[in-house]
Amino acid sequence: MKFSVITLGCDKNTVDSERIVATLVAHGADYIAEPRDAEVLLVNTCGFIDAAKQESIDTLLQAARLKDAGQLRVLVGVGCLVERYRRELQRSLPEVDLFLGLRDLPELVPKLAVRGLLDGRVQKHPGSRLPVGDLRHVSYLKISEGCDHTCAFCAIPLWRGRHRSFDPQVLVEEARALEARGVVELNLVAQDLAHYGRDLDGQPGLQQLLEQLLAATGIPWFRLLYVYSAGLRPSLVELIAREDRILPYVDMPIQHASPRILERMRRPERPERLRELIAWLRSEIPDLTLRSSVVVGFPGETDEDFEALLEFVEVIEFDHLGAFAFSPQEGTVGAAMPDQLPDSLKLERLASLNELQRSIVAARNRARIGKRVEVLIDRVPDERGSPQQIEARMRSQAYEIDGVTFLERSEITLAPGDLAVASINNADDADLWGVAEERIRAGQRPREHIESLRLDLETVWGR
Repeated sequence: MKFSVITLGCDKNTVDSERIVATLVAHGADYIAEPRDAEVLLVNTCGFIDAAKQESIDTLLQAARLKDAGQLRVLVGVGCLVERYRRELQRSLPEVDLFLGLRDLPELVPKLAVRGLLDGRVQKHPGSRLPVGDLRHVSYLKISEGCDHTCAFCAIPLWRGRHRSFDPQVLVEEARALEARGVVELNLVAQDLAHYGRDLDGQPGLQQLLEQLLAATGIPWFRLLYVYSAGLRPSLVELIAREDRILPYVDMPIQHASPRILERMRRPERPERLRELIAWLRSEIPDLTLRSSVVVGFPGETDEDFEALLEFVEVIEFDHLGAFAFSPQEGTVGAAMPDQLPDSLKLERLASLNELQRSIVAARNRARIGKRVEVLIDRVPDERGSPQQIEARMRSQAYEIDGVTFLERSEITLAPGDLAVASINNADDADLWGVAEERIRAGQRPREHIESLRLDLETVWGR
């Protein structure tokens, strides 16, 4: 059976897709990158906000057309949107042959085996995950599932469930296997990294997990994505500041800066405390990159509330900021609130905030001109000259969300996964340009022997 996977949504979905790929390969299937050549196509959906839901539905409909145009025999919808709306999707999208939510994924192999597409027995053991992206040196380690926060705007706990930490030894073994496959940058992901370990015996927290990962692997770049402010304890901050392999990069969502709106959002932070925390982080962690996310247009947000957010963003000068217009999600407290704002006003405020943030990023990027920085090489031009420039990222740039550092071709031989020193000579409000001066570390090429983990979907998805 030839199969392919289309992954939508967040990095946590990417991890789930890689587990699905490994599971099917273990049962004798062949993974191919091109969906139109597949006999079985899986779409891993996202249900975070309305735009993501629509993208998932559109992708399923586009994929269904491959049945007429190619050799596609079975279309499968999986993931978050299916977990929440499976019955509705089954009624409205008969073009999709099989829907499996997050808790149903252990049924994937038996369902395909019944259709004669797959052997139900394990035939080979590729490990717990197989990469599905176009970069082999960048990967993600999902350290927990679900969320215990009760934010009024977020529906994630409704389909991902309560917070569950994964076993630290399994995570360490998974990181070692990823390193063996050539991973140079490992991004730790969860709904809130700082909650890690609270539900485990002995309460091994995020700091202890990081120390284990550092000791067990030689991965040079560890990046922390999504840490709530309450979890940034002094001991964790000291570890980030001291350990060069943990990038000085903190992704701390604040969501707003008006005390009234934060209270309505059910967020514990307050602007005064956030200012103090950010000042402390910047004093403790040299060259800190601070990323955050905010929501505009929450029910009842006044002009004064929005001005408070603008002022906070202007004063703090986040290195990176993700901004979203409030999207009422069924089942959340925010969706049932009165004083819903019109979409036109939400988009107007979103545009104003984005314009402010672009000016901040442009100024911070221009300040890097003339400096020498460490970069990770992502893509190198092939013989046909595509891409025209080397694509790289500084330590301050997370993959696919924070921009790119483009490097001119030079006599230095570079390959994806290499670490190099570059001199920055130009910048705009998103990306930077420069010249590679020297390679400081060759990328880890995949080793022949790859440590394998037990494939157990009941453990991965059924907790």
